[in-house]
Amino acid sequence: MATLALTELLGLPVHDAAGPAGRVRELAIAPAEDRARIAVLIVRTKAGDRVLPFSSINSMNGSLHTDTKVSSWPMADGSEGLFLLSRDLLDQQIIDVHGRKVVRVNDVELFKDTNNKQPLLKVIGVDIGARGAVRRLLKGLFPASALRTLLNRIPERPIPWEFVDLIETDPARRVKLNISLDRLARLHPADIADIVEELAPDEREALFETLDQEIAAEALEEVNPKVQKAIVEALPSERAAEIVEEMNRDAAADLLADLPEERTSEILKEMAPEDRQEVSDLLEFAENTAAGRMNPEYLALNLTAKVEDAIEALRRFEGGIETVSTIYLVDSRGTLVGAVPLARLVLASADDPLLSLTQEPLISCKPGANEKEVAELFDKYNLLTLPVVDEHKQLTGVITSDDVISLLRAKL
Repeated sequence: MATLALTELLGLPVHDAAGPAGRVRELAIAPAEDRARIAVLIVRTKAGDRVLPFSSINSMNGSLHTDTKVSSWPMADGSEGLFLLSRDLLDQQIIDVHGRKVVRVNDVELFKDTNNKQPLLKVIGVDIGARGAVRRLLKGLFPASALRTLLNRIPERPIPWEFVDLIETDPARRVKLNISLDRLARLHPADIADIVEELAPDEREALFETLDQEIAAEALEEVNPKVQKAIVEALPSERAAEIVEEMNRDAAADLLADLPEERTSEILKEMAPEDRQEVSDLLEFAENTAAGRMNPEYLALNLTAKVEDAIEALRRFEGGIETVSTIYLVDSRGTLVGAVPLARLVLASADDPLLSLTQEPLISCKPGANEKEVAELFDKYNLLTLPVVDEHKQLTGVITSDDVISLLRAKL
């Protein structure tokens, strides 16, 4: 496969029908049309920078040739809709979704296809290693053959282009270039959170404005609380509210409790009434208590329910998956009377009463229980969830194991 480096192409002479016309200053792709194919060259000429469609190039061999006249090439007055490889990639941070990390680009690898009547040039990857850095540093200082010999001794560190997500901080330009973070969105939320914490503040904001709000919410819950707070403070209130609405209620309340009161009010105002009420109710409790940690979304069925009722309820449940490891049984007044581990449903018959599958002892805590008491109950009884009951034994929420893990991490 014929490959070239971007820095080998920059500065190459360009000839038009009459002879030497200028030198390559930039290569650009039009992401809205093709994310990899080189669409145009920006050529430095005596009259200024001009745009040459790459489709006009008829040969590439140490220099580029076209049959069109330089005077017919439009002036490069702007780059709207174009992603310039040198300006927008070299030395810039990108997301390596395969390696799940943020890396800096030292050079760009391109594939040259000369099988067609006209040459075709496509981006196939980025170089994040020393080879690209050395090539740029020594270009023009060493003879080309000597430089190639030296570069062959340096190991490659390429990232295929299909594993690259671009970070564009300008919202308007992001839309024009059709830049999305589809690859990043397929990662686990914890991996996205690790990447977020490596980015600069404006890049974090751009990422959370681009991601689907549900994915953004899942990732935000995994982010370090200090970074989490900074992200939400920087986002527009409407966008912040969209993300907070998708978070687990306890996590959303913890986050908003850490924000300035005025900022919290702005976000709550933008939330849907039902979501706003649920989060506001949790904000009334101290963060370091069971009530402050609990999630009001859980599965509770009447004590007369059967296994088939539980399965149907699971199908309809829209809360977080971490809260369905246990199904709670309550009487007509909402009093907690039993807990059924999800695993016990697997071996049961559809018409078995849930009450016959309850786990003993029935462990719960009061809303005012402190974090230490909560953690000790999880540890002592190997719990996945812990129900929180009021003074009348009525179920008000559940604490999940991931809440306890987050609590313990915060103490480290």
